[in-house]
Amino acid sequence: MSAVRRAVWLSYTFQFFFGLLLWLPVFYEYQRQLGLSDTQIFGIQSIYYIAFCLLEIPTGMVADRFDYRHCLVAGGVVLIAANLTPVVLASYTGFLVHFLLIALARSLVSGAASAYLYEYMHAAGAGADYPQAEGYGRSYSLIGKVVCWPVVGLLMQWNMPSPYWLSAVNAAIAVVAAVALPAIPGRSSRQLDSAIAAPSDRPSPPPISVALRGAFHQLRSSRLLVLLMVQGVAIFTLARICSVNLFQPILDSKHTPVVLYGVVMALMTVFEALGAARPNWLRRRVSDVRSVFLLTVAMAVTLALAGLLGVVGAVVALCVFSLACGLSFPIQRALLNAAITDSRYRATLLSIESIIDRAVCALVALALGGYLEAGQLTGFLVQTAVGTCVLMVAVGVAIKAARRRAEAATVG
Repeated sequence: MSAVRRAVWLSYTFQFFFGLLLWLPVFYEYQRQLGLSDTQIFGIQSIYYIAFCLLEIPTGMVADRFDYRHCLVAGGVVLIAANLTPVVLASYTGFLVHFLLIALARSLVSGAASAYLYEYMHAAGAGADYPQAEGYGRSYSLIGKVVCWPVVGLLMQWNMPSPYWLSAVNAAIAVVAAVALPAIPGRSSRQLDSAIAAPSDRPSPPPISVALRGAFHQLRSSRLLVLLMVQGVAIFTLARICSVNLFQPILDSKHTPVVLYGVVMALMTVFEALGAARPNWLRRRVSDVRSVFLLTVAMAVTLALAGLLGVVGAVVALCVFSLACGLSFPIQRALLNAAITDSRYRATLLSIESIIDRAVCALVALALGGYLEAGQLTGFLVQTAVGTCVLMVAVGVAIKAARRRAEAATVG
């Protein structure tokens, strides 16, 4: 096995097991059975997103300054503790601590995982294959969910906390994969001893004290980069709010048995995996920016339809939503990575994008609790769809204007 292939497959293994959270299809019902109200459940979700915002930039700077692999290992270790917390402390406090640790684990991994794969493949001369590799990695990470989620309801009936401690086992496997990841060619020696560093085209990482200033300077100098981040916010916000916060209330509103929650989520995951494995299918037909626009609008519309239709129509709408989500993620990641001109700040800038969408998620989750308490889930879904479509039109117009100005400046 070649060095690049080994690094890519270890990255796939990490993504596979790190993302295999077996409790995800049932955590809403799990907390309700333990006596938490909708307001408490979604209040915790809002705190989770805010915590992620506060943690994202510091962890991104650490990844840029030191080693992406160290952040992946640390994120896996924290995830083990997070998954075990509800097992030993099944209360509001326990779930609050659980989601705060989830926020820390994800913030350590979110920018570093994508940045590691991008940097390694480009340093090894395989950069052209990165978009497809990103898509395959996301697709493979969904396979375990397709296999395991249909039985989560039965696991919960057999042993109520089993989805949590089994998720801790998965996190431990992810840690093993992260430890085995090879160093990025030309980078390890420079970080260990800059005086005897091997020559490399990649700029050396800046001190942490200037990393944040450098990242924001790049944002100020590239309006297109800012707009691409905003465009990605709609995708990631819709995806997280649907899969984490809205999925279970939508099924609950259709009086769906809890034992089927995992089955429906697994079906959605199949469609997301199909999309993630074939991002080039759409890229060959329309530009990347237009692809993201069309897919985000499709996600917003189908999410609204999931609330308006019956149980069968809702499941179909959620599957179409997942297909669009799978197609859009690797395209958006490739767009954003290509727009980052200074790789020293790559993980920090990817973390900034995550901060924006988590901040929006925090507001949405906070509002969602009130809508559910008032029985207004469908109204919430329709308003979200309309707002997303308006935002995407505005951003699309701004991106075209930014590109025209950039082309005019180049010609001039």
